[in-house]
Amino acid sequence: MFTRTFWRDAAERSISTGAQAALLAIGQDVLGLDVFAIDPANVAGFALGGALLSLLKCLAAARVPGTISPASVIEV
Repeated sequence: MFTRTFWRDAAERSISTGAQAALLAIGQDVLGLDVFAIDPANVAGFALGGALLSLLKCLAAARVPGTISPASVIEV
């Protein structure tokens, strides 16, 4: 958990999950057929929430010794 590789991998996973959550929020608004009513604050909230949850998963998985990545609990 205290290595640069861990934090680079955790950041990549958090950014990816945040982007997926933002797309989810946009898709939720699009399904309402009102594309112009997309609330940027709602999208940002989904993105930040998803990124935070991903980072928390990485930190929790870091406690498992010998795992293959920050977000994995699969042992090597």
